[in-house]
Amino acid sequence: MALEEIKVGTTGEYRRKVTKSLLTPGIRSSSGRRVLSTPSLVLMMERACIQAVERVVPEGFTTVGFHIDLKHVAPTPEGMRIRACAELERVDGNKLTFKVVAYDEEKKVGEGIHRRAIIPLAKT
Repeated sequence: MALEEIKVGTTGEYRRKVTKSLLTPGIRSSSGRRVLSTPSLVLMMERACIQAVERVVPEGFTTVGFHIDLKHVAPTPEGMRIRACAELERVDGNKLTFKVVAYDEEKKVGEGIHRRAIIPLAKT
């Protein structure tokens, strides 16, 4: 597998409006509002990582997440837009390590590290 094109410093971004389907089910913030769920924030960060490398992953391969270390530091209500940013910090064989940060329209809402592995697509 040729990984020469996957370079440290490569970045990706994913943007999305917070909709009802992304909110915490039945849990409300201290203000009484339902807010963006942590699993939804993780998904957005994963998508930013995928976007960073999808054009340079060799044909016949894909990436899968295998580790996330995330701090969800602030609530985001329905209707706000989220911007998740990923930067590739390390390439170790087929393993990729990303720094991830997410912002809503007012503040940073999450940060962490996400690791993905490059694997062959299953033959069907």
